Amino acid sequence: MAYKSILMVWDGRDDSLPALNAAIDLTAKNNGHLDVLCVGINYLQPGMYYSEASTYVSNDDFKNTCAAADSFKTSAEKVLKKSDVNWSCQTAVTAMNGLSTVIKNAAWFSDLVILPQPYGHSGKEKSVNTFEAALFQGNSPVLVYPLQETQDMGKKIVVAWNETAESLNAARAALPYLQEAEVVDIAIIDPDTHDPDHADPGTDLSKLLARHDVNVKVSILPRSVPRVSDVLRQRATEIGAGLIVMGAYGHSRLRESILGGATRNMLENVKVPVLMAH
Repeated sequence: MAYKSILMVWDGRDDSLPALNAAIDLTAKNNGHLDVLCVGINYLQPGMYYSEASTYVSNDDFKNTCAAADSFKTSAEKVLKKSDVNWSCQTAVTAMNGLSTVIKNAAWFSDLVILPQPYGHSGKEKSVNTFEAALFQGNSPVLVYPLQETQDMGKKIVVAWNETAESLNAARAALPYLQEAEVVDIAIIDPDTHDPDHADPGTDLSKLLARHDVNVKVSILPRSVPRVSDVLRQRATEIGAGLIVMGAYGHSRLRESILGGATRNMLENVKVPVLMAH
């Protein structure tokens, strides 16, 4: 099993370059194909024009959006042409409310979508919407890469397990990474809160992964800090893990956007790459 069709959504930011480089490296390793999508956003939504506005306003805005997408493509191709991988680079222009459709069409037939960290910079709205569109409309696992280069990404991996469909989907999506890791640590936080009747938590997942030749161990972790994401980051630091695998949005996106949650908190404080699936 390998990632043969990889999608990278490129936003032209300098701090997104580590994610693009990671996409190129993964494509080369899997002898796959990398599709790079450069999206220009027209932020002047329909219905926002005032009555005396000239039609040139909308025309100029559209031209500026196209120019932005073209500039993203130029910067991406400058990097891609230095690589030996099979790649293509396309542009798209859309209003913000049409972004999910653009991302869906690109992600639907991809094995993996690679994105830079969606928080921590000025383009947060576009980046967060891109991430969620890839997960939900694109129905694709997403590898979120930090805004800086990381090392030894796949030697040791933490898999967050809480007996949910989201965490199972993430583990399955991460199999190409898990099979090549030296050790995969299945991290279970306060197992009684997930399945109090399960005497040996993590057994079934361990069996599934072991049958795919994954070197697995199970760690039962107390919730020593308030946030689950902090426990997972601490565990990754303890064992020197270069990748965290976890389910995304176990609660509703609205609830997480208001109150916060493991998904949002993890994405706000990405230290190592995180592979997520829903």
